[in-house]
Amino acid sequence: MLRVGSVVFGVKDMARAVAFWCAALGYLPRDREPAPDFVVLVPNGGAGPRLSLQLTETPAEEEPTVHLDLYAGDAADQAAEVDRLLTLGAHRVDWPHYPPDADFVVLADPEGNRFCVIDTGRG
Repeated sequence: MLRVGSVVFGVKDMARAVAFWCAALGYLPRDREPAPDFVVLVPNGGAGPRLSLQLTETPAEEEPTVHLDLYAGDAADQAAEVDRLLTLGAHRVDWPHYPPDADFVVLADPEGNRFCVIDTGRG
């Protein structure tokens, strides 16, 4: 049976993307000397999904069909994590599709890859 090995984001500036996602998620490059065009990031504790970064010239999609959902504990945790991610270089996305009382905030990494920070305290 197949299993998901890694989620892959395209990036133009590998060093910037590695620095952002390692700080955002507490991840580390899997390889001691990563390739300049493809880096696999792994959780510092070893368990959890991998995030891979692939060098590309293709710009990030304005409305991607696939993105990451990052879970925060509750509304206060979500707000703190959004603020932390913004200081690391993420930016808010003007997302026209928010439902009333949304439990998520749409952000983009420094490369423009979209992701959501979810308030999981609502159930």
